[in-house]
Amino acid sequence: MRNRTRSDSLVFFGASGDLAYKKIFPALLAMARRGKLDFPVIGMGRSGWTRDQLVERARASVTEYGGFDAKAFATLESRLKYLDGDYNDVQTFEQLRAILAQCDSTRPAHYLAIPPSVFPGVIEKLHVASCTREGARVIVEKPFGRDLESARSLNDTLHRAFPEDHIFRIDHYLGKEAVQNMLYFRFANAFLEPIWNRHYVSKVVITMAENFGVKGRGKFYEEAGVVRDVIQNHLLQIVSYLAMEAPAGTYADAIRDEQIKVLRNIRPIKPEDLVLGQFSGYRKEPGVDPASRVPTFAALRLFVDSWRWEGVPFIVRAGKALEATQTEVVVELRHAPPVVFSEDTPERSNYIRFRLAPNVAIGIGARAKRGGDEMVGAPIELSVVEEGVQGAEGRLGDYERLLGDAMEGDATLFARQDIVETAWSIVEPILGSDNPVHEYEPGSVGPTEADRITAG
Repeated sequence: MRNRTRSDSLVFFGASGDLAYKKIFPALLAMARRGKLDFPVIGMGRSGWTRDQLVERARASVTEYGGFDAKAFATLESRLKYLDGDYNDVQTFEQLRAILAQCDSTRPAHYLAIPPSVFPGVIEKLHVASCTREGARVIVEKPFGRDLESARSLNDTLHRAFPEDHIFRIDHYLGKEAVQNMLYFRFANAFLEPIWNRHYVSKVVITMAENFGVKGRGKFYEEAGVVRDVIQNHLLQIVSYLAMEAPAGTYADAIRDEQIKVLRNIRPIKPEDLVLGQFSGYRKEPGVDPASRVPTFAALRLFVDSWRWEGVPFIVRAGKALEATQTEVVVELRHAPPVVFSEDTPERSNYIRFRLAPNVAIGIGARAKRGGDEMVGAPIELSVVEEGVQGAEGRLGDYERLLGDAMEGDATLFARQDIVETAWSIVEPILGSDNPVHEYEPGSVGPTEADRITAG
């Protein structure tokens, strides 16, 4: 069902928090710069601030993260309102209702940039104060629960006040230009379709590597671990984009209907298809249990039991404190028969490569003859797209895109309830896995035991 009536105000809880500082204010400034910030923005906080303090916080935010633009900031400042209060007090929400009435807003979008533990109380009081009437939307940040049971509980909480098509679950990774480019390239080019299947693809390798550790967030990481942090959400979404059938159109449910088909067809993960790791020194991080078995690295082999992908391994690797920071997808093709040229063929000969971060690139791996008398080849890569680091001028940032889409009611890039719950059902068996957690050195490629997974 399409729901494309535009929201007429943005209320964001957690206005004094880290997410607002690093992401929301810069996104709002970018919208103002493009002439898209034509609605009131009501910051909600419980820090005892005044509006002037919030404005200064916004100014510091966009100076550090958005690139200060005096004209755009003047627009943002003119739109910005602030309400400080106790999230547990219904009077705070009655004051919010009065501010919305003053703004003549009947279709607010409520952005919960607050800890998930606070969601139920805020949702309930929004509802009691009549701030969730028909036309209102809610935007929530991941994590969407920490397992299947808590994800269902969160969805029940949201649905008590909002219908599903008014709920926008942000997975910021889906808002990245590079991820959108990957999806577009797949379905906009007819030459890919004949080879995008088990007959020509030998394996798909998805890697999300970071060359840093937990950056002082040991307590958070002890509760999350690599599977909850990036695999259940970001990387399973990428798997679904790569393996899905062509959607009937670009409207929200056409794409998400195909995604859920993929996730429902992922085979249960066996212990032999999983390798876990933890970088040396993790247990000395502040907030980390000295005897912690929380993985900072995981490599798993997935199989999509469909006609197109039967038998093709989708290998997902993610980890911290590795040799480089990069996220990329490599779709490896089967080798050409050696009946014409009998030279040894390297493991990765023909492939399609999508580099998603830190730079954006699409390349096609091939072989060409070396110069000289002998019929001997060499690997080359044909560059389709080669761009600088994401966030270049002229491109929409991920939060700018997602905020704009949520205000417009376009849910294409947001996680749907059934997708969230199915993704949790895929990884839940490995959250309490008895598999050993192998130690690896920072700056390496991860534990050597993962090589057998990567080999396919």
